[in-house]
Formats: sequence, structure tokens, C-alpha cells
Amino acid sequence: MATRLLKISSALRTYSNKTSLVKVPKQWRSTAASLREALINQPATRVTTLDSGMRVASEDSGAATATVGLWIDSGSRYETDENNGVAHFMEHMAFKGTTKRSQTDLELEIENMGAHLNAYTSREQTVFYAKCLSQDVPKAIEILSDIIQNSKLGENEIERERGVILREMQEVETNLQEVVFDHLHAAAYQGTTLGRTILGPTKNIKSITRDDLVQYVKNHYGPPRFVLAGAGGVHHNQLIELAEKHFGQMKGPSYDKIPDYVLSCRYTGSEIRFRDDTIPLAHIAIAVEGAGWPDADNIPLMVANTLMGAWDRSQGGGVNNASSLAKACAEEGLCHSYQSFNTCYKDTGLWGVYFVCDPLKCDDMASQIQHEWMRLCTSVTEKDVARAKNILKTNMCLQLDGTTAICEDIGRQMLCYNRRIPLHELEMRIDSVTAQTIHDVGMKYIFDHCPVIAAVGPIENLLDYNVIRSGMYWLRV
Repeated sequence: MATRLLKISSALRTYSNKTSLVKVPKQWRSTAASLREALINQPATRVTTLDSGMRVASEDSGAATATVGLWIDSGSRYETDENNGVAHFMEHMAFKGTTKRSQTDLELEIENMGAHLNAYTSREQTVFYAKCLSQDVPKAIEILSDIIQNSKLGENEIERERGVILREMQEVETNLQEVVFDHLHAAAYQGTTLGRTILGPTKNIKSITRDDLVQYVKNHYGPPRFVLAGAGGVHHNQLIELAEKHFGQMKGPSYDKIPDYVLSCRYTGSEIRFRDDTIPLAHIAIAVEGAGWPDADNIPLMVANTLMGAWDRSQGGGVNNASSLAKACAEEGLCHSYQSFNTCYKDTGLWGVYFVCDPLKCDDMASQIQHEWMRLCTSVTEKDVARAKNILKTNMCLQLDGTTAICEDIGRQMLCYNRRIPLHELEMRIDSVTAQTIHDVGMKYIFDHCPVIAAVGPIENLLDYNVIRSGMYWLRV
């Protein structure tokens, strides 16, 4: 893996010479293959759809280790007001013993293999995966199938996990970034399923029963909504056999069509403010509606997101930052840190900036962000875009370091696109973005659109929503 990344990095440096302001003599340039050749030569992702509707996708790199997992097309977006939090609750219960293995047996078996078993829940996906030696892949998949299909869901375990989740909620409430993003979703998607938190409200956690968990699994777990993904030392044909063996008898969800309430996640420009002067710094997110995963505008928005960049006072970096927003923050002390984000879902997304600042800098920082947004819409240059594209391609490659990262990329893309987009195709799509493309998507998603704002802390200095809304366009001659 390290060798692959070095080759890609070397090729990327060679490729970036096209847009460099300093012309490097030919004899000094790297003789490595071009970036596109390096990306084309990555191991192929093989995909097979079984008769049950389950998809198997894998990338065999011949490594000594492997990551295999089950990506399930179901998360908190598929819940109702009454059972919000049940998907995350079920994730916790999956490791508390099955009809074949007690919790102790399960933990000892994983430990004796030297493997790692983990899971997480998002708004649209639930994931269970294992990292192990390549020779232990069959055993890992058998364990995954056992915890998915045969979880005991004992009453004692449910009560114990209820307390664990309530403590987890308390920890999340101390992470103000998590709090702000939950509020941002609640404002942007108010009245829809995307507006709810993943953990659910306290009253639901205290009242969820075994029947709620069983019903949720019956409605949302099944081969048509499963992707068995593998990366590293995995053999695709073996994964197919294991999937048919361990999941072949499993029935699909009790309904074939996703309910309408799941699909109607409309965006609403609005704000949520929680003023608390006991907190030393203001935590604020401002965003607009972005594109969903399959939308063609997603790649230009990723480049625009890279143009906005990120900055942290504690990491140094002064007036020579490439990002003009980061440069302004360093020169004028507008914030302690900021990071741009592009959060995508199947049919919508949130594109914006989260920042932490002193109480009297809220207005200045928000205004500077809007100024940079208007630059994206009207005057960003080809040089800026070329730099952002190279940064995006570098990050794209670095994020695929290790079998777990690759396996996660495979599982997520299979659920979002029903295929895994090859790296060389992504590189070509990124290369096709120009300054005019950024202007176009800026006008489509940013210019004169209603933003959504979530703010927590000493935020008295943050201007009224209508004033911020008026900064979403320029009237210039």
C-alpha cells in the first residue's frame, strides 16, 4: 500500500508541473508514470449481484490482511419519530451475543483470531466490518452473518446498553462540533427524517423495546439492501460462495418500496441559535443545500470545497496560505479554526463552513465566508482551481491508505452509486472542472440562495438572519 501511494504521489507531482508557475527542466522531472497510468493500474473492483439481490464487491490487492464488512442501506433516515434511535441501538446490540455465541464467546473468538470487529451507524447506512488476516476471512464473514441474523437481543443486555447509549449521548453533548452539526441538520431538514439525530432523543432511548429492535431488523435488514465488501487479501469468488452460504437463506425486508416519508427530505433555509455566554468561544456552521452523491455537480462542489480549505491557529500557517479565506483568518485573526465541508446524501447535501471564533468575531468571520462564496460565484481564477484540483486528487489518494479505508470506499460507493467509480475516472472528472464550472455551480447552489445557520455559544455578535441572507448576492456594476 505504501509503495502504491508513493507511485501515485510521484505521478501527481509530475502532473502538477503543468500548472506550476516555475518551469522545471525536463531532465529534472520525475520519470514515474503519469497520474492517470498509476490510477488505471490499481486493482480492479469486481462486483457481483446474487440471486437474492445481495451485492458482493471486492478489491484484491494480495495483501496479508483484509477488511470485510456488511454495508446496509439503512440508517436513522429510515426511522420514524416514535423509533428514532433504533438503528444505532441495534448496532450496539449486535455484539451482545447471538443464539450460537455468548458475548464472551464472541469476544474471545475475535481476540484469538487477532482480528478487530467494529460497527457504526450514519443517517443513511449501518456498517458492520472486521479486520483480520486474509486466511481468516471465511471465519470473519461467518461471525458477521451470525451477529446480523441471530442476535439474541436479551432483555438484560438491552437494559445495559440503554445506559451505555445514554452516557454516549452525554459525551456527544460535550462535543460542540457534533452539537452544531446536529442542529444544522435539524434546521436544514426540519420536519423530515434527515433532521433527526442518529442517537435519537432521550425519551426514545429509554422506551425502545425488544419488539422495536426486532421489527426494525425485519423491515430494513435483508439481502437486497446488503453489500458485502472486501479489500486486501480477498478472493472475489470465495466472497460470493461465503455470501451465498451465510446469507442465502435470509429473506428480504417486509416491504419492497422505500416509504415516501424517507424520500421527502426537503431543504429549508433557516437558523437555530443557542446563546450560552458561559462557553468561551462561539461555534457556528453556515451552509447551503448541496448536491447528492450521484449528482454530476458533486465533483465541482468538491473542488469548490477544497478552494475554501481549512485553517487552524494551533497548526501555524500565516499570510502565505493558498486559500484566501485561510489567509484572511491568519492576517486578521478572524477565528481560531475553520473547516469547509461537503456532506452528501442520496438526494441532497449540505455544503458550507464550520468555524470557532471569539465572541466579537462572529459577524466578521461570517461576512468573510460569504465574501469568499461570492468569489467562487464570480471571480475565482484558473490558477486557484488548478491548485484545488491537485489538492483534491492528493487527498483522494491519501484517504485510501489501508484495506479498511478501501473497503469502506467500496461499500459506500456501492450503496450510493451501485458501482465503484474507478480512481482514473474520478481523476478525469476532477480534471474537467474549470473556473467557469466553479462559477456555474456557485451560481446554482450559492448565489442568492437561503443559507442554513446553526450557532452555539456567545453568539450575540452574529448578525440577524435577514442580514446574512442579504450577503448571499452581489449587486455590482
